[in-house]
Amino acid sequence: MFSRSPLIRSATCGAIGALLAGSFLSAPAQAEQRPPRTGFEISHGARWTTQGEEADFLAAVDKAGPRVAVDRIGATAQGRPLRLVRIGAPAAPADPAEAARGNVLLLICSQHGDEPSGREACLTTVRDLAYAKDRDTRRFLERTQVLVVPTANPDGRAADTRGNSDGVDINRDHIALSTAESRAMAGVIRDWRPDTVHDLHEYGATAPYYTKDLLALWPRNLNTHDPVHREASTLSDAYVRPGVEAAGHTTGVYGIWTDPGTGEPVKQVAGDGQERILRNTAGVKHSIGLLVETRVDPLTDAEKADPALNNRRRVGSHLAALKGSFDFITERRARIEAATTAARLAGYADRGPVYLDGADNEPPEEGTVLTDPPCGYRLDAAQYGEVRDELALHGVTARPVRGDGGAFVPLRQSARALVPLLLDGRAAYHLTAGQPVDTC
Repeated sequence: MFSRSPLIRSATCGAIGALLAGSFLSAPAQAEQRPPRTGFEISHGARWTTQGEEADFLAAVDKAGPRVAVDRIGATAQGRPLRLVRIGAPAAPADPAEAARGNVLLLICSQHGDEPSGREACLTTVRDLAYAKDRDTRRFLERTQVLVVPTANPDGRAADTRGNSDGVDINRDHIALSTAESRAMAGVIRDWRPDTVHDLHEYGATAPYYTKDLLALWPRNLNTHDPVHREASTLSDAYVRPGVEAAGHTTGVYGIWTDPGTGEPVKQVAGDGQERILRNTAGVKHSIGLLVETRVDPLTDAEKADPALNNRRRVGSHLAALKGSFDFITERRARIEAATTAARLAGYADRGPVYLDGADNEPPEEGTVLTDPPCGYRLDAAQYGEVRDELALHGVTARPVRGDGGAFVPLRQSARALVPLLLDGRAAYHLTAGQPVDTC
């Protein structure tokens, strides 16, 4: 898939070079529509794209034709815009209902401001999809709405910090929705209902147990519907990791230290089932979530001597992982849509347990499984006033109670498994402790 795209092709070969200006266009059109380049590309990886350059880059891509549209979906505490890029063919759908007739892929780039390589991979992917003329890419975009948040944490990127300008780790805020950044992403997930969410990060190696070029992980939260969980692990293990390895990189499972001699797991240091982490939130919300982490540390003496070489390797491994996601969607489109559709409908049956703890590789603690969940949760007026906006952003249906300003939140809805995570006082990251109601 996308084999004619020069940047994605070069990523799979392990060498990102400058974009060849005429690669996408016929000769008469080249003078009018020269594809833009990022600051990263212009410097051959010696520096990261500035935010001013990103704004100019996206403005140029937005003007490339109807295939691409750039929206402002919010602003940070420091006033920087949060942007969503929509890509489709022959034109980018403006209506989520139109996109819902096909497959939706959402890329979330650089939630942590000091992890810039995913952002660079996302920007060049936006441009490549916008300008590509080959039949395969056009056919892919006719059946797939690609959504991209190029910089999910602009304030953190400006300061080169993990958190946003208030010091909040956005990737631990997808339940509370206390930040403008996480609220913007929640709105996108609610409105566009992506089938796949690919989240791009970086990590620091710990020799000799945690040293792979790229690590990947699916949603571990036990409330992820089984078919969605299977597709997510397939995406990681059968597409992204093999694709990255074919491009010359080593891969592993995020959060698991392994014995360098045997390859066997040593201990788990991250990657649990916390519902507030995006890959897990995505799974609970019926999307096939994937976390991808590329290694920051130099791999060779050459990379130590030349930071640009290290930077290009980091971006290249992300591009190879993205190609794996594109191939996954191309080859498993029907299975993906069947899995996510079934998950979104399952909540209306109102059957089965809800898990307040645990992960797919860690049994839940005693007393944290709602084997017979309540019919719903009653919120008084103060509680409902406090969390009603967050419930709406999560796509959770609440029924106002006449006369007292409170609300009843039923479990029988698409977001069934999410409701107790938000409103049960025993859930680790609940918004408020609602009153369980056993009969409706």
